[in-house]
Amino acid sequence: MPAPTGERPLVLLAQPLFPELAAALAGRFRFALAADADPAAAAEARVLLVPRLAPVTAQLLGGLPALELVAATTVGVDHVDLEACRRRGLCVTNAGAAFSVDSADYAVGLVVAALRRVAAADAFVRSGRWAVNGDYPLTTKVSGKRVGIVGLGNIGALVARRLAAFGCAVSYHSRSPKPAAPYKFFPAVRDLASDSDVLVLSCALTEETRHMVNREVMEALGKDGVLVNVGRGGLVDEPELVRCLREGVIGGAGLDVYEDEPAVPRELLGMDNVVLSGHKAVSTTESIRGVVEIVAANLDAFFSGRPLVSPVQL
Repeated sequence: MPAPTGERPLVLLAQPLFPELAAALAGRFRFALAADADPAAAAEARVLLVPRLAPVTAQLLGGLPALELVAATTVGVDHVDLEACRRRGLCVTNAGAAFSVDSADYAVGLVVAALRRVAAADAFVRSGRWAVNGDYPLTTKVSGKRVGIVGLGNIGALVARRLAAFGCAVSYHSRSPKPAAPYKFFPAVRDLASDSDVLVLSCALTEETRHMVNREVMEALGKDGVLVNVGRGGLVDEPELVRCLREGVIGGAGLDVYEDEPAVPRELLGMDNVVLSGHKAVSTTESIRGVVEIVAANLDAFFSGRPLVSPVQL
């Protein structure tokens, strides 16, 4: 049911807006938290805006009879019950390509940091060990490494281009071959890992990709191999990753995402062959500005009857 003429449209929120988005949308819409919405608001709402990774369950959707659009502020939408959206005929939008460049840059940074042990070398200097113990031990070069990318979408393709400029031999695994891609395609992740020195994860988390990097894949990557994950923590069997790092099955890792964020396995904290960050690959001043623009454009398009800017294929 459209809002009365002259009244700002109602947008329900799965959780409070982050400051940049709140500032951009101020005065343009009426907002109510879905958890606190009264029956009238729940019955009226046509849009559910989902800041960050707030879960969107079938139960939540079921209480919103007029809902037509779920607008996410993330690229991945594994926190949204897409099957429930399909059943209801709802539209879903995401952040489009707003985070792609920064995520790709960060993935390359993690590759460099993990192979060259940048964080451990920093700690070595800060602790005074350089003067006491001499030079930090030798590490391995980045240029020329064989890099396997899992997920050659917006982010993966940018990672490939950046690492190709390092002289790396790039290959990839995706749901299907990309005819325009100049890289070797592997239909199985294990085979890709076996042919790689570095495995970069940049694909979406689905039931098919959950724990796709298991012990078998890590054994194929090998004792000198490095795993870099800027996708979702659930792509990796995390307890097995800890065991493989501890046992020397793989050589190191660069991790921005974890299975139960913000919890990070304690064993990883003491490993100097692991670079850790807190789901920050997507986040820069510029990328936040970009996602705010995309969210605002999707809301404007929806309420004016125009095509959505970044629809998700369900």
